[in-house]
Amino acid sequence: MRDYPQAIGPDDRVEPVPRRIRAYLAGELVLDTTRAQYVWEWPFYPHYYIPLNDVNRSLLVDEHRTERIPCGTGRVYGLQVGETSRPSSARCYGDDALPGLADTVRFDWAAMDSWFEEDEEVFVHPRNPYSRVDALRSTRHVRVELDGLVLAESASPVLVFETGLPIRYYLNRTEVNFEHLVASKTTTACPYKGRTSRYWSVRVGGTVQPDLAWSYEFPTSALIPIAGLIAFYNEKVDLVIDGQRLTRPKTHFS
Repeated sequence: MRDYPQAIGPDDRVEPVPRRIRAYLAGELVLDTTRAQYVWEWPFYPHYYIPLNDVNRSLLVDEHRTERIPCGTGRVYGLQVGETSRPSSARCYGDDALPGLADTVRFDWAAMDSWFEEDEEVFVHPRNPYSRVDALRSTRHVRVELDGLVLAESASPVLVFETGLPIRYYLNRTEVNFEHLVASKTTTACPYKGRTSRYWSVRVGGTVQPDLAWSYEFPTSALIPIAGLIAFYNEKVDLVIDGQRLTRPKTHFS
C-alpha cells in the first residue's frame, strides 16, 4: 500500500505555461518564449511545446521527414550550432496537431545544454504545475538501518513531501554515522530540488551497497531547508519512524 499521493494528469492534456522559457545549446539561445504550452505526453509531468516564431530557426536543420505521434504529425528537424549537432531533436507540428499546438516545436530535453524557467535553471524535465514539493521541519524520531546496522538517527529531521514519491527524511550530518559511508562520484538532478552535491555508498562488513544516500548543498530556493542535510533511499534501507518500521516502497528517485 502506498502512503503518499500519486501524480495526476491525463495524457495529451494541453495547458498554457505562464513562465518565460529559454533553452541554450553551445552558448546559443535556441528559444525564448512566454507563450509555451504544457503537454502531458504521460501522466507524471508535461513537456514544453514552443511557438515556432519564438525559436531561432537558423539553428534548425530540416531532415525532410515526418513522424506521427498522438499530438499530431511532426516534421523532424535537427539542431546545428557551429560544430555542435543534435540530429532528430525537434518536431514541428502542423494543422492536424491537438488544439493550440499548430506551429509549435517540441524539442528533446537532452538536446539542450540548459533550460530555464524565468532565470532559474530547470533540470531533467519541466516542473509539473500540479505537483508540490514541501520541505517541513519535524520532531519525528527517525532511525536509518541497513542489515541491523544503525546508519543515522535523528529527532529533528526535515521531511520532503513530493507528489508521487515517498516521504524523504533529510538528517543533520552530525546525526549520520560516517564510519560506514563511502563517498561516491554519482550526481543526479531533480526539476524541483536542483543538482545533488554528493552521494554516498554504505559499507557493511565486506559489502558495499552503492549510492544509498545523497545531499544537496545548493538546492532550489523552495527547498533551502534541506541544504547540506543527508537523505537515504527509503527503498534501499530500513526506516524506523517513531518506533514503527516502514515497509520499503518500490519506486526510487532522489
